[in-house]
Amino acid sequence: MRYKTALILAVTGLVVALGVPATAAPGDTGDDGEGGSKSLVQQLEAASRGYLEAKEALARSTKRQSDLTAKLKELDAELGPRQEAFNEVVQQSYRTGRLGPMRALLQASTSAGFLDRAETLETVAVQERAVLNELLATRNGQQKAKIGIDAAVRDQQKQVNLMAKRKVQAENALKAANANAGRDDPRPSDGGGSDRASAAPRSSDGSLPSQGCSRDDPTTGGCLTPRTLHALQQAKSAGFTRFVKCFRQQNSGEHPLGKACDFAADKSGFGGVASGSSRTYGDRLANYFINNASRLGVLYVIWFERIWLPSSGWKSYSRGNGDPSSDHTNHVHLSMR
Repeated sequence: MRYKTALILAVTGLVVALGVPATAAPGDTGDDGEGGSKSLVQQLEAASRGYLEAKEALARSTKRQSDLTAKLKELDAELGPRQEAFNEVVQQSYRTGRLGPMRALLQASTSAGFLDRAETLETVAVQERAVLNELLATRNGQQKAKIGIDAAVRDQQKQVNLMAKRKVQAENALKAANANAGRDDPRPSDGGGSDRASAAPRSSDGSLPSQGCSRDDPTTGGCLTPRTLHALQQAKSAGFTRFVKCFRQQNSGEHPLGKACDFAADKSGFGGVASGSSRTYGDRLANYFINNASRLGVLYVIWFERIWLPSSGWKSYSRGNGDPSSDHTNHVHLSMR
């Protein structure tokens, strides 16, 4: 009878392993694995992406201003000598009188002398045109450089204003979701996670190119963007080799786009609330992604009921369902651009 009962329990799925916590993996508790409503996640995505795009545009504009300023300095240096050369031609013509065709004809005593004077006339004219054209080209270049610098400065102010707007947008979204009840400052770390990652490929203008979910995800049967796969590989190369799960189907967030990964803090996978060495591992991993955010193309990081935003740093983010996975107390969530 005892063996029959055990068999029935096993078949009906009622037997559970003693001592093994029944913890749900990220995404299995109805929150899409990012600890917030679809609306909140979308607002944070848009605000962070807009902030980073404006930041990159600011960097490009600043570089353009620097290049134009250097060009203007170069043109200013060229303008003086060319102005002097032009003035010399003008003064010479004033002193000797401009040699025109009629004067050359009247002063020529022979046909050969006429041809010599005509040739001299052409030489002088060519010299004058060349000096004048060089002067005008330098002045035009100088003016264009000044206009370009003014435009770059205006663009910089525009991008600074946009960055401020996106920062407020993200913080207001968190406040509206009552997510700022806890501490916003990061937990002190042991200095770990500061390894320098290899930078993700960028476009010729320095921006991060748009990417689709085109690479095989080594952690699931799904796909990842090349940039997300690069971040995953860089983290593993830096020693963060515990369980990871990236692609999954859900209604919001970056996971279904191949732009997010969940890194377990415990060696055994997504367990209970991380403590001790597991908590330290999560701290170091979160810091690694933050310290390399620009190089890797990080959008935001979630860890231990807090979210790191590129515009605002750490903010409280306790929008889960009270379990370790939705509260992000057992894994570090990474979202990529």
